Amino acid sequence: MKDKFERIRVIGFDADDTLWINETYFRDAEDKFTTLLEGYEAKNTSDQELFKMEMKNLGLYGYGIKGFMLSMIESAIDLSNGQISNKNLSKIIQLGKDMLEHPVHLLPGVSEVLSQLQRSHRLIVLTKGDLLDQERKLRKSGLEKHFHHVEVLHEKEEGNYSKLLNQLDIDPAEFVMVGNSLKSDVLPVIALGGQAVHIPFHTTWRHEEVGDHESENDYLTLSSISELPDYFKSSS
Repeated sequence: MKDKFERIRVIGFDADDTLWINETYFRDAEDKFTTLLEGYEAKNTSDQELFKMEMKNLGLYGYGIKGFMLSMIESAIDLSNGQISNKNLSKIIQLGKDMLEHPVHLLPGVSEVLSQLQRSHRLIVLTKGDLLDQERKLRKSGLEKHFHHVEVLHEKEEGNYSKLLNQLDIDPAEFVMVGNSLKSDVLPVIALGGQAVHIPFHTTWRHEEVGDHESENDYLTLSSISELPDYFKSSS
C-alpha cells in the first residue's frame, strides 16, 4: 500500500471526527432531546422522527449544529402536537448553544501527525457543515498553522471534490483524502482517481453510513491517525 502514496503531494483532511471529536456531542444532545420529549413519545420514536426531520431539512439548512437545532425545535412541536412549552423549547435552543460553545477536543496524535506531515506535503482541510462553526472550531483547535488551505463544502460528493481540486491545481493522482466517513471522505475521492485513508470513528451518523457493496474499494483503513506518517516516509 505504501507505494500508492509515492506520488502524493497533497493530503486532505476531514475535520469533524477526524481531527477533533464531534459526533459524540450530537448523540448526547439527541439523548437529552428524546428525554425531554418522553412525555409525548417514546425515546426511540422521537429519535427516528428527529432523523427524518433532519433529512427533510438538509436541503434548506445544510449540515451543522444550527440546522440540527432547528430540526429539534420543529420535531418537538410536531411530536407534542404543538403542546410543548416555551420553557422546553428554550431548553432545546440551549442544547444547540451548548454544542456551539463546546471546547474543541483533538483526537489523539493529531497535532503531532500534522506537524510531521507538513514538512513534506501540502496539507488542506476539506470539511462540510456550517462555515462559521467550522471556522470557530479550527481557530480554537490551534491547527490552522498546519494547513495551506481550508474549504467548507456544502456537500462532499465526487463533483465537489473534482471542482475544488481543479481550482487548487491538484492532480487527483497526487491527492489523498483522510477521513472517518466512507460516504463523504473516501468513496468520492476514489471515484475521481485519488487515494483515500479511512480512519473510523467509534460512532457514525446514520446519514453517513454505506452498504457493504458500496465500500468494496481500494483504500487504506487505519485504527488511528498516528499510523498515517508511516505510509509517507518513502515520499518525504
